[in-house]
Amino acid sequence: MTAAAKPAPSIWFEDFTVGETLEMGSRLVDRDEVIAFATAFDPQPFHVDEAAAKASMFGGLIASGWHTVSMVMRMMCDSYLLDSASLGSPGVDNVRWVKPVRPGDTIRATRTILEKRQSKSKPQVGIVKSRWDVRNQDDDLVMTMEGMGMFSVRNPDAA
Repeated sequence: MTAAAKPAPSIWFEDFTVGETLEMGSRLVDRDEVIAFATAFDPQPFHVDEAAAKASMFGGLIASGWHTVSMVMRMMCDSYLLDSASLGSPGVDNVRWVKPVRPGDTIRATRTILEKRQSKSKPQVGIVKSRWDVRNQDDDLVMTMEGMGMFSVRNPDAA
């Protein structure tokens, strides 16, 4: 079987602008996905057991924060990463789970570009620092995170 050729990326390092925001879409939080994710990766009682969750300080089942990060990662891929010259990420900082995400919630994410720079040692690589704000259907902030993405520079010799 031959792998299909991937089209050339349309988003390069140069295409990111400090201060720009991007609405990355939304996602309905599914109860069965919450339990399946938590069972596999974060099996704390308030993520996997409805009775235990009801008796907890949360008063009901909540998604793992890591599940929320994963759902936002999917939004990132669908909204821009898969169409970009992404080279991966050296990390994510300042993840904050501000309010519980519950089954039945609809979360949406917004990305804001905070800063960008071209690597001095690898001029073909640009580093973009972003902040993601995640809100529920009531416009309540439920999660924030900041992180760096590495992207190919379209024209490294132009810098």
